[in-house]
Amino acid sequence: MSNSTRVLLIDDERLFVESLTKVLRKRGMVIYSAYSGSEAIAIISIEKFDVIVLDLKMPEMDGLMTLKAIRDRNTLTPVILLTGYLDIERVTEALKMGVTELLLKPCPVETVVSAIENAHERKAIAEENR
Repeated sequence: MSNSTRVLLIDDERLFVESLTKVLRKRGMVIYSAYSGSEAIAIISIEKFDVIVLDLKMPEMDGLMTLKAIRDRNTLTPVILLTGYLDIERVTEALKMGVTELLLKPCPVETVVSAIENAHERKAIAEENR
């Protein structure tokens, strides 16, 4: 994967974000992190990303609210949704909003890495075909 892959991690679990950040940086990716939906939206308003990894269950502004705000600003960025709680209604709503992939927590870090790489590759191909 290209060294220029820009990823935004949005999750209120700091340890998870910090661990995943280390792994992704070792792969040459540029990582930004946000620990809340509102923090993520502030970052998205000034930065562009190749892939966004979003936790569904967060306090205050949950993953669905955050996803809606992301889609209101940018419809092209692939969003990978993470959840430890399989709520079919919420997952279905997220899929309707264009989530690229759904991963259940806890999942192996390599699964997340693979999902990011695949999403970035699909985005690159879609941009080439425009």
